[in-house]
Amino acid sequence: MADKSVVKDGLRYTSDHEWVRIENGNARMGITDHAQAELTEIVFIELPKVGKKYKRGDVIGQVESVKTVASVYAPVGGEIVEVNSALEDQTQLINGSPYDDGWFAVIKMDDPARANELMDAAAYRKMLE
Repeated sequence: MADKSVVKDGLRYTSDHEWVRIENGNARMGITDHAQAELTEIVFIELPKVGKKYKRGDVIGQVESVKTVASVYAPVGGEIVEVNSALEDQTQLINGSPYDDGWFAVIKMDDPARANELMDAAAYRKMLE
């Protein structure tokens, strides 16, 4: 059965179900619609700390749902320059708007060209099939 999750064009994706929107050398990121649907109702989120540096693939936070706890991974390496603190009180933003209001953090990328190594929307859709 094909996955009915929304996959937005113009974003980059990881096999761990994070998305990235490139904005002037920064990567705004979050978890995909597929990820939030699999997790079901999200009840708690642990955001990364602003100023902390991560390598691509590092665990930068956690999302806890009524069903399970899932790690959130850095889709690119760099320094956290902003987090979506609204999520601490409004975790439902991730379920309702994973690509817009439910974004997780902004990473100032060490090497912006590496974002091109992530999947485009078409490749991510194919992976979900």
